[in-house]
Amino acid sequence: MDDIAGLAASAAGGGLFGLIGTALGRVAGFFEARQAQAHERARWAHETELLERQQAARAAETEAELALAETAGRWEGLRASVEADAAIAASYRWVDAVRGLTRPLLTLLLWLIAGGIWLGADDGARASITETATFAATAATLWWFGDRSPRQGRAP
Repeated sequence: MDDIAGLAASAAGGGLFGLIGTALGRVAGFFEARQAQAHERARWAHETELLERQQAARAAETEAELALAETAGRWEGLRASVEADAAIAASYRWVDAVRGLTRPLLTLLLWLIAGGIWLGADDGARASITETATFAATAATLWWFGDRSPRQGRAP
């Protein structure tokens, strides 16, 4: 009987240790799965952040390309205007005098507009509006008066 009791105790002890081992394996599996899910969430968060940054970079690149195209178009318009102005032949003296006074009067008017806007606008709008008016006034000043150099072969 002692042999049967020892055998039963051994079987019960082995079964108990087997159940404990299974339970520990399941608990360890639970934590491994949780860790794997956390790793996947972190990987997807990283992928999402990477895609958002790539999208922001593409948006910034597109915006820069649009600004470049706009600036190139402005310079092309200025070049065409200068060429058209250069193609105007000398005319009557009074026509040339009026044409000669137009540039200084327009330049003075642009600078007065820029100054009036700067004095009259609130702080929020002042920067944007003043930038545009200053651009126009500076472009007019440099273009119109920079174009005043004497030309060879032009009638007085």
